[in-house]
Amino acid sequence: MNSIFIPRLVVTGLSGGAGKTINSLGLVRAWTEAGRSVAPFKKGPDYIDASWLGLAAGRPAANLDPYFMEPATIRSLFAHRAQGGDIAVIEGNRGLFDGMDVDGSCSTAELARILDAPVLLSMDCTKMTRTAAAILSGIAGFEDGVRLGGVILNRTASDRHRSILTRAIEQYTDVPVLGALPKISPDPIPERHMGLISNREFDGQDGILANLARIMRENCDLDRIWDLASSAGELSGVAPLWPQAPKPAEVTIGYVRDAALWFYYEENLEALARAGAHLVELSLLDNAPWPEIHGLYLGGGFPETLAEELAARADMGERVRSLSEAGLPIYAECGGFMFLTESVTWNGKTWPMAGVLPVRTDLCARPHGLGYVRAQVVAENPYHPLGSTLIGHEFHYSQCLSNTPAGSLPMALRMERGTGMLAGFDGFMVRNTFACYTHIHALGTPWWAENFVQAAKSWKEG
Repeated sequence: MNSIFIPRLVVTGLSGGAGKTINSLGLVRAWTEAGRSVAPFKKGPDYIDASWLGLAAGRPAANLDPYFMEPATIRSLFAHRAQGGDIAVIEGNRGLFDGMDVDGSCSTAELARILDAPVLLSMDCTKMTRTAAAILSGIAGFEDGVRLGGVILNRTASDRHRSILTRAIEQYTDVPVLGALPKISPDPIPERHMGLISNREFDGQDGILANLARIMRENCDLDRIWDLASSAGELSGVAPLWPQAPKPAEVTIGYVRDAALWFYYEENLEALARAGAHLVELSLLDNAPWPEIHGLYLGGGFPETLAEELAARADMGERVRSLSEAGLPIYAECGGFMFLTESVTWNGKTWPMAGVLPVRTDLCARPHGLGYVRAQVVAENPYHPLGSTLIGHEFHYSQCLSNTPAGSLPMALRMERGTGMLAGFDGFMVRNTFACYTHIHALGTPWWAENFVQAAKSWKEG
C-alpha cells in the first residue's frame, strides 16, 4: 500500500441542474489553459459529462462509482488516472447527499469521504438571498467526514444580489464564497434527451469550453479554489490498480468508436488489452476496411440520431450480421444492442438496422430504463458465469419490442434491479452474440475481459 498526494476537489451541487457541470468544465479548462495538468473525473455512470471533462482537460476522464467499486478500488483507480496531474477535479452527480437510499449510499458525499477530498458546492441562487446561508449551514453539519470548503453562487441576478448573498453567507456561516456567476443565457452547452449533447455531434466545442473558462476566471477566485484543493492531505491505502502483468496480445478485438457508438469506459478497453487483446478502433459510418478481428465490442451511444446514415450503410449491417452468424464473439451494450436489432423507430420514422436480433427498438418521450442494475446470470454464455451476479447501469429512452413472448426469447439476465429489455429480462444471447441494455464496468465485473478474450481465442482457433 502506498500514499499519494495530489490537490483534489469534488465539485457538486444541491441537485441536478445546479450548475456543477458548468463550474467543473470551466475550472478544468481555465487551469488547463493556464498550463496546468488537470486530471478529470466524473462520479457515477456517465459517459457524456465525462467526455466533456476529458475534452476540457485534454486527457481522458475516469468514472468513480461506489456502486461498482469498493473504496480501495476507487482509490486505486483515482491514483492510477491522476498520475502526472497537478490537480484532480471530480464532478459529482445529483445532489451532494443523494444516493440509492435514505442512508445516501453511493452518494457524492460518500465518494468525497473515500477520497478525503474537500467539497466545492455549486448553488443555484435564483430568487434566494439569506436562505442560502441557512442551506449552507445545514449542509456543512449534515454528515461527518464531509468537508464543505467553499461555494460558488450560480444564476445570480445582479451586483446587489451577489452582495447580499455573500454578506449573509459570511455573517451566518464559515463557508467561503469562492465565486458568483451571473445568469448565463442561452445555456452554454446544448442539451437533449440524455442530458448534454454529445461533443462528437457538433463543431465549436473548444469555443464553448473557452467561454466557460472565461466565465470562471472573471467571476471566481481561482487561486483560492486551488488552495482549497491543495488543503487535501495525503491519500493513504492506495494499491496498484492492475497488480498483475499484462498478457501478450493473442487476439484482435475491434470496438466501434464513431459518432453513433462511443460509450466506453477506458478501463474496459484497458482490461481487454491487459487480458491479451490487441484493440482496433472501427467505425460503422465510413468506408475504411476492417482488419481481421476475433471479437467485436459495440458500446453505447446515439444510433437513433444517426439512424438514417446507419440504414444507408446496408453493407455494414450485412458485415456485422455475417460475423455474428459465423459465430464471432460480439458484445453489445445499449446503443450497440439497438444497432443489432431489426429496426429503430424515432420521430415517427423507422430505419432498418443490422437484423442480427429478431426484436425492434422504439424511442420513447421519457426514459424507459434509468439507474443502477443488478441481475442474475441465468443462461450459459461466453462472457458472464452462470449463477453470477451482474452489476451495472442503464439509461435508455428506447424500449425493446418483440412479436415473440419474452419467455421464449434467449435471455441470459434476470433483472433484480432495473428494467432490461423485456418482462424483467436482459442479455439477448444468440450464437456468441450477447446484447443488453445493461452497461458494465470492468472493475465491477472482473471476469468479463478475461472471458471475452478467451471467447475470441476459441473462435480464432476454431
